[in-house]
Amino acid sequence: MSTLIPQSISKEATFKNEVTTKFDLYNSLFLTLPFYQVKKTGLALPYFFDHCEEGINNNIRPDEIIESFFSQQNNRTSLKESNDLLFRFIQYIERQVVLFDAVEDAAFTKLKTGEEASSLSVLMNQAVEDDELYKKIQQCLQEFKLRLVFTAHPTQFYPSTVLGIVTDLTDAIKVNDVNAINLLLQQLGKTPFFNKKKPTPIDEAISLNWYLENILYQTASDVHKNLEQSFKLNLSNHSLIELGFWPGGDRDGNPFVTSQTTKYVSSFLRQALFRCYYRDFKLMKRRITFNGVAEPMAILEKMIYENAYSTAQDITDIKEPLLQKLRKIKDVLITHHDALFTDIVDDMIWKVKLFGCHFASLDIRQDSRILRTLFKDCVNHPQLKSGLNANYFDLSEAEKIAAIPLNTANFTAFADFSDLGKDALEVIRLIKDMQQNNGKRACHRFIISNCQKASDILQLVQLFLWSGWQLDEMDIDFVPLFETIDDLNEADEIMQSLYQHPVYQKHLERRKNRQVIMLGFSDSTKDGGYLMANYSLYNAKANLTTVSRNNNIDLAFFDGRGGPPARGGGKTHRFYASFGKDVANKQIQITVQGQTISSHYGTFESSTNNMEQLIHAGITSALNKQEYATMNADEKLLFSNMATVSYHSFVNLRNNPLFLKFLEVQSPLKMLSEINISSRPVKRNSDAELKLEDLRAISFVTSWGQLKQNIPGYYGVGSALQSAKDAGKWQQAKDLYKSTGFFKTVIDNCMMSMTKADFRLTAYLADDETFGEFWKILKHEFDLTQSLILELSDTKILMEKYPIEHESILVREKIVLPLVIIQRYAIIKSLEKNISESDKNIYNKLILRTLYGIVNAARNSA
Repeated sequence: MSTLIPQSISKEATFKNEVTTKFDLYNSLFLTLPFYQVKKTGLALPYFFDHCEEGINNNIRPDEIIESFFSQQNNRTSLKESNDLLFRFIQYIERQVVLFDAVEDAAFTKLKTGEEASSLSVLMNQAVEDDELYKKIQQCLQEFKLRLVFTAHPTQFYPSTVLGIVTDLTDAIKVNDVNAINLLLQQLGKTPFFNKKKPTPIDEAISLNWYLENILYQTASDVHKNLEQSFKLNLSNHSLIELGFWPGGDRDGNPFVTSQTTKYVSSFLRQALFRCYYRDFKLMKRRITFNGVAEPMAILEKMIYENAYSTAQDITDIKEPLLQKLRKIKDVLITHHDALFTDIVDDMIWKVKLFGCHFASLDIRQDSRILRTLFKDCVNHPQLKSGLNANYFDLSEAEKIAAIPLNTANFTAFADFSDLGKDALEVIRLIKDMQQNNGKRACHRFIISNCQKASDILQLVQLFLWSGWQLDEMDIDFVPLFETIDDLNEADEIMQSLYQHPVYQKHLERRKNRQVIMLGFSDSTKDGGYLMANYSLYNAKANLTTVSRNNNIDLAFFDGRGGPPARGGGKTHRFYASFGKDVANKQIQITVQGQTISSHYGTFESSTNNMEQLIHAGITSALNKQEYATMNADEKLLFSNMATVSYHSFVNLRNNPLFLKFLEVQSPLKMLSEINISSRPVKRNSDAELKLEDLRAISFVTSWGQLKQNIPGYYGVGSALQSAKDAGKWQQAKDLYKSTGFFKTVIDNCMMSMTKADFRLTAYLADDETFGEFWKILKHEFDLTQSLILELSDTKILMEKYPIEHESILVREKIVLPLVIIQRYAIIKSLEKNISESDKNIYNKLILRTLYGIVNAARNSA
């Protein structure tokens, strides 16, 4: 176990020694490597860095910074030469970001603070000395589950080739192997970073599988095994850790995901898993060479090998046969060979118990509007005896709920339906095949995005029953996803009417009265602003918990959280540890997206630590928070009032006629559709005119991040805090920050967003004829929020209480400062009148190329 860092001064000194100094050292080596055609690019880059930093400190416009740099270059005269050098600078800086990632990852165990370093291990050690605590944790873990769901959102820019280099580079830096580092930096310089064409959903699944095969296969098993052994748990079929997977299953707004895609990805995950099993089996075979095991070993090898490398179609769920053979081998070792190497067999047993034949569960997701249209097409089809009258679609919601017959059929005459309709019916049938082939955990959840009515869920249940399913065999969780502020406010009423439905009640009884509800952070932020989104999510959780408990339903929340605080990221484990008895918190289910995948689960150390932190948060909430609510009535009222003020402030900004225009013109929003990193369109209804409701939250947040304004992560918070001050509630607000973990986490994450903002880069827009006043509105709210948050938290700088994270952000922002300046320069030049088409194309390419490095440097910016 690493030594903890007791004081802030030590934290900062450790970061400087282990990260900043090492980065400077290896970066100096990197800059001398001759990668590109333009000579001495690496040598010119430090001068360009200094020039950019000096220029922005002196409030010089980005275009003037770039132009003045080239005016000082005597041997560079043409615009083409200047732009060529800018492209080379971009390529170097992108790789500097990778180098910094590797250096920081290498120092991971040395940088963990007392709060973060093995918090779970500390708790486990305390439990060994305290029988009562031990039994409480033991009881808690009988019901607790951590479910990590990996999504294919388009902000993980590194291909698997680069990820492999980062892993090897991190290992080399840990041991200061300068020769290996030198070679890996050369490899990094010559390895392409990006795709020449857009990836397909299958490409995304294969890319994301890298983390499953190379990291989580081992770390998830190790964490699970450690807990199960330490607390002598008899979990039977209950898993403490589950992995979920969206690539190939999430078709919401992505017309390129089809039932064939889903089928392929399910088979691919199975084969990837058995390749991992075979890798482990080869080690086991080298050690277990004793009498009495030859027959089960041979059978086991044949089973694993054929499933890893055969393309046979007659696959079945062989989880139990695998476990039987492994246990037989273990029994022989214990009985006849002094239990030698049983630890190797145990390791495989843990993995087979955890991953079965599926590796990760595929979630199916589709928008409610698509499903409503499909339901209407089915009802109106003459060959389907739906049992519904022609006036069904004119009924009230209550009448619809009562009218849905939930009868069975085997409807297959949908060849003339729309592509999305056909796909939905095909995938409903496919789920049954996937469960039979790979086990029921292979695919058992259907998520309804934009869910607004109980009938949305019941109509989906009816679609299953019309597709050959029977109620008593339906091993499916129907998961409503509530996303907007209005939907979150009405969610408890929707679930109450659903819980009262007699047929759905019987379905839940077969599911052990368990209901999963997904809450979306990103769209609620886009809809109502940061503070209201956080309050609405808490309020929805509390209300949904109450209505579920009143109906004897065991509720689990599945949180759609992105990387940045504006999309629900930040210090996630603190968020979960803060909930009291008013919020169901037996399970932690979250999406893992974008660069958060690589930063949190890209190495063995970070993956193990993040899983342990989340499990620790769940246990802490269960042990310490169940005597009282997350907030008392007065605290909740204060938070609610501030959230309302924040909401009105954000909505006023959103309703400003320049709001979308500013994003379209001054950010790279329109360029996001051209980057070859995702199969999914930037917005729903991709052929229609841009509307805020159609714009994906990920594109919305990313665009503000590229501007270095991060509006979704703080806007309205300053106005809310000022309202508390004006109402004489300032001391209560300060007390709320100090005593309420949930509100403190919300404010601390807000500080993280603001630390990554830099209005100096767009200060020239204050004088812009079109956007000047709008920019001043944004800057005023930023200044107000910053001053009041510092006063609220009794600090002098943002993130003062988190010095390592603060320093990391500052270094990363310094690395990409030239990229942001190049992007601003290119945007300014592209907006000039009478620009030639060829020059505009060049500037657009510069904008496009800067996107990647800026997002990657932030690690949780999208």
